[in-house]
Amino acid sequence: MAQLTPVQLLLPAQIDRKLHPEHWVDSVVAFGIISGIAGLCAIVAFPLTGALSDRTTSRFGRRRPWIAGGTALFALSLLLLGVQGSLFGIGLCWALTLTGFCVLSAALTATISDRVPVDQRGYVSGWLSAPQAIGIILGLVLVTTLFTSTLGGYAVVAVLLVLLVIPFLFLPDAVLRPDQRAPVTVRGILGSLWISPRDYPDFGWTLLSRVLVNFGNAFGTTLLLYFLMFGLHDANAEDDLILLTLIYMVFVILASLVLGRLSDRLGRRKAFVFAASVLQGVAALLLAFVPELTVAMIAAGILGLGYGCFLSVDQALATQVLPDPAARGKDLGIMNIATAVPQAIAPLLGALTVAAIGGFHGLFLLSALFAFAGALAVARVRSVR
Repeated sequence: MAQLTPVQLLLPAQIDRKLHPEHWVDSVVAFGIISGIAGLCAIVAFPLTGALSDRTTSRFGRRRPWIAGGTALFALSLLLLGVQGSLFGIGLCWALTLTGFCVLSAALTATISDRVPVDQRGYVSGWLSAPQAIGIILGLVLVTTLFTSTLGGYAVVAVLLVLLVIPFLFLPDAVLRPDQRAPVTVRGILGSLWISPRDYPDFGWTLLSRVLVNFGNAFGTTLLLYFLMFGLHDANAEDDLILLTLIYMVFVILASLVLGRLSDRLGRRKAFVFAASVLQGVAALLLAFVPELTVAMIAAGILGLGYGCFLSVDQALATQVLPDPAARGKDLGIMNIATAVPQAIAPLLGALTVAAIGGFHGLFLLSALFAFAGALAVARVRSVR
């Protein structure tokens, strides 16, 4: 909720109100540039936080201090973002916001490998994925109906972020003894961030697949408000955005829970991830060739089905191709780059595509291309069925 509500609505609307551009493409490009800069912060924050949490010997555990710190930075940055009146301030605060999200997420994701058996990871990942969809729709409803001011919108998701993370901080977290800790040196940490795709090809193919599929999904979703406003000339763009997101949410929840559990029972991951990637490509092709609201609703359902399956099963797959059990936080932090960075950089690349072509069909074709390429990449994984 706290990450995707700003991406879907609050941030582009705030930028558009600040610019009052003569041409809508200028607003899209500004949104893309700010998202792209924040994405660079995510590239650093995800693996670095994971590596540091792997080495944390706090009596509160390895992950909890980073979950608490990331939440505090995330929430405070959202509040500051709500009062910014310049593009520079908006960009700076969004970069800090995404950094807080990365710190929090890197530590949270590592708990899957820390605490969940392999044959339950698809199901557990499904329960982690479903609330993402609920968070998007709940956040959109809150900021369009009850908290309609810019500051009010950011404030409500910041407060809910803190309230919903607090219970997790009371769960057990294993304490790392100092004698078990890898050396904490700048050279050691930076050196550990490189994982050779030649030595660990399955990790490399899984990472590449995740990058491609998440870029495809981000191309199809992060500029959706602009697509409704300027591609379909929809007079009720914000309301229809909620409708499309609701359809998307229902299918994400069903797919992530049901297919995540089915993947565990069958002991198979690749086939599910391959099919999920293809479904997302099909949804993007529908939007590219038949740009109508009714078709967009159908595409939202197909996209939700594909992405829900991808969220749960690919997360389980990622935990099974990690090179080093002692460095789960760092390795999953690298994997998480492939989730957050596409969401941050895709608006910039998508905006440039829209500006160059003068329409959205090229954007959705690009989305389909990336999704299909992601399916081909995951097919190369060998160590996991």
